[in-house]
Amino acid sequence: MQETNNSKKSFSAGLMTGIAIVAVIGFLVMAGMYWQEKNLSNTANLSGQIADDQEEDVNQPAPSKTEIAITDSDHIRGNKNAPVTIIEFSDFQCPYCSRFHETMKQVMENYPNDVKWVYKHFPLDSIHPYARPAAEASECAADQDKFWEYADKLFENQSSLSQAYFSKAAGEIGLNTGKFNECLTSGKYKLKVNADYQQGIKAGVRGTPGNFINGQPAFGALPYEQIKSIIDSSL
Repeated sequence: MQETNNSKKSFSAGLMTGIAIVAVIGFLVMAGMYWQEKNLSNTANLSGQIADDQEEDVNQPAPSKTEIAITDSDHIRGNKNAPVTIIEFSDFQCPYCSRFHETMKQVMENYPNDVKWVYKHFPLDSIHPYARPAAEASECAADQDKFWEYADKLFENQSSLSQAYFSKAAGEIGLNTGKFNECLTSGKYKLKVNADYQQGIKAGVRGTPGNFINGQPAFGALPYEQIKSIIDSSL
């Protein structure tokens, strides 16, 4: 009788242990599913953020050829009748844009009659807080016919970008700082900068620099030799 009771106790203990193990396994499985779902959700949220405010120099999908309107309000460097048009959607606080700006200056030195460089604004607000005000400041410089001089200045001193520096840079390139400051504080070019940005979104730009060479996407801070190859094949 005692042996029977011991057997029952052993069976009951084994049963309880088995139930406990099953419960622990079930808990671990549920926890794993929860974290997997949470990670997938976070990944989806991050993907959405990248789609809106992508880090620079990323290869982005885009149409094989894109028609982008060039208006009288756009800034053009080089021969306006050049056979090759490079449209750049750029951000003054973007380090890749600063690097690409130097590449494009080299392009313009070597292809002064063959290339038309069109600059458009694409400020990545969530990661570059001074990009949009810098874009507006450059438009105020354009009011005094010095857009490109001012753009060069901003890229050369990218680490100094601030509200105070915008006015300082204007004075250093010989602008009437009174008129410049009045223009900047008025928000005169908010709509112009936003229009460029929306045009870029429509064209498939998600990061900067977003470039199009005769309508063909060439995204990222491409090195000079690569740009040169594309230009030569287009001429």
